[in-house]
Formats: sequence, C-alpha cells, structure tokens
Amino acid sequence: MPTPDLDALRRYAVARTLFKPTTLQRAIRRLGFVQADPIRAPARAQDLTLRHRVIDYRAGDLERRYPRLDVEEDCLVNYGFLPREHLALMHPRQPRRVWDAKTRRRAAEILAFVRAQRGGVHPREVERQFAHGSVRNYWGGSSNATTQLLDGLHYRGLLRVARRDSGTRVYAAVEHPEVDDGPAGRAQRAASLIDLIVVTYAPLPAASLTYLVRLLGYGAPHLATPLQRALQQARDRLQNVRLDGVIWYWPADENPCSRRHAPDGCVRLLAPFDPVVWDRRRFTLLWDWTYRFEAYTPAAKRRFGYYALPMLWHDRVIGWANASVVDGRLQTTFGYVAGEPADADFRRALDEELQRMTVFLS
Repeated sequence: MPTPDLDALRRYAVARTLFKPTTLQRAIRRLGFVQADPIRAPARAQDLTLRHRVIDYRAGDLERRYPRLDVEEDCLVNYGFLPREHLALMHPRQPRRVWDAKTRRRAAEILAFVRAQRGGVHPREVERQFAHGSVRNYWGGSSNATTQLLDGLHYRGLLRVARRDSGTRVYAAVEHPEVDDGPAGRAQRAASLIDLIVVTYAPLPAASLTYLVRLLGYGAPHLATPLQRALQQARDRLQNVRLDGVIWYWPADENPCSRRHAPDGCVRLLAPFDPVVWDRRRFTLLWDWTYRFEAYTPAAKRRFGYYALPMLWHDRVIGWANASVVDGRLQTTFGYVAGEPADADFRRALDEELQRMTVFLS
C-alpha cells in the first residue's frame, strides 16, 4: 500500500462516509452511528446527516420509519441512533451514578407499569399515574422527576424507545439477550466498540482516537478499564501513518490511497455533527481552519452563525451556510474561508444543493 499524504487522507475522509445513497437501514448500518440533536435549523442534525446518504430522504423520515427499522435510540459516544446489533456491546450497562433506595423503588413501579402496557407508553401517561413532581437536573434547573426516571431506565437498558410522538419518546419494556459479562467478554466488547468508532470517524488523529475512547465511557461506563487495554492493542493492529508529527489511524482493511476516493463536483451543506465535521481536531488538520458550533454562543460573539452548516465542495470545506425556512421558502446566508469561488461550476453545484435542500425540507 502506498504511504498516504494529507491530501489522500482528506479525500479518504470524505469519500468513505459520503457513500452512494442507499436505503435508510443500510445507511445507518454503514455509518455505524448517527448523532441526534433536537435543534431544527432548518432540520434536526440526524436528518441533515442522513439526507446525503439515503435515496429520496425527507426531513423526519427517520422518526416516521423508526418503528419498522432494526435501529435503536441509545448512547454511544453521545446520544443518537445505531444498528440494534451494537446494543449488545454496551449492555448490561452499569451507570456510574447509583440510585438510592427511594429512586429504585419508584423506578421499579414505573417499569412494572410500562411492562403492563402494550404498544408503548407516553411519558404523559406515566406522569398521570405517578406524579413524582420535579427534581434538580444536571444543569441546575428543574426537570420532571418521572421523565428523569424514564431516561434512567432507558439508559440502564430496561426500556427502549419504541417510537416518537411529535418528537417525544414513547417507551416500551425490553430485555436484552444475555452476554458474557466476564473479563473475556468485556475485553471482546471493548475491542468491538473501538472498531466501531474507528469505522465511523476514520481517519483519526491519535489524540482524537484517545478522546473518542474516553467518550465511550458515556455509552459503556462499566467498560472503562477494558477500553483502555483495547486502545493499546488497537494502536498496534490499525493501519497508521505519521504526518507532520501526527499519527493517523484507520481500519486495517481500507486503503486511503485508493483511486475510488476521487472527489465529485457536488456541493454539500453538512450538519455540525456529520462524520466529516464531528471531530473538530481532525477538521482543523484536514482543512486548515477551525469550525465552531455556535448555537450556545451569545449572538454578539458568533463568527459563523447560530447553526452554521460547513460547505463541502470536491474534497474541500470552503465555507459555511446558515439556513432557515421563512414563509415556506428556504433562506440562506453564506460565509467563505478564502472568498467565494468565481468558478461557474461552483455556482451551479451550490444551486443544485439548495434545490436538494428545498426538496428535503418539503
């Protein structure tokens, strides 16, 4: 295999995840994980990610089709959607925070109530049944105690999201298949989880690989020690190259120098959590500028905008767009790292992307 340079890694990073559009189920399986985010600007992050990879995808299709898919809402490096077979890698999940006796009793009552229902239970029904009031949440504010208990039961693998009702999670009881939870079983699951994040986000700088393994503590906190051992082994078996002092890793069976990675002429507006964009460290190394997600930045301090969508043309991220729907029409503003390209092909490709966005939002 030829030794890849940064240009090859850049083309590889784009081509391996922006594959030819396919079915929704196959796209999620090939991606491995799709991060979720509730902000709509102009659509949720999961929809903005999937629209480039699924044939004739429309905003909201994942929510509408979810009950019929072999897909789960759950936690990996953060919260999102993943093929059902990956859940066995993280369960039985043992949270770092242990419930006290009162909370365990309340959770058991809710679980029994959900198990007795058919077709899933809306949190509103659970609240009417138990009315546990409010509790302090992670951010110091007030949250519905019943909702927190449902979230906790879901995280512990006792409930699953059966569907969504106008965006609200509807829960059903679930039992995961038994797995080997001894040292050997945990070591095998830890290695498989690292393979999963490498497949999802490669090529990965060494620091990013370490960071992602640490984030796996969100989805699999009980595997923290096996994950560290598996990380050391992964560094030995993954393909890698050192460029300008940075070691890059990718799956052993992939070739970053393949001619199949030649870029196309499309313009794509990417979600802030798209696999091409997600790793900000890698983004800066590949495209030599720093993108920031500024939805939670005060307006006066924003450089890019509330929900800036990085703009990919060929294999370069050359700028960003902010998009919204006003009176039923798509409205966009643009920013460029080094000025707007004067190339007529760029303008044509951008117009085509905006037309695709309009159809997607319809």
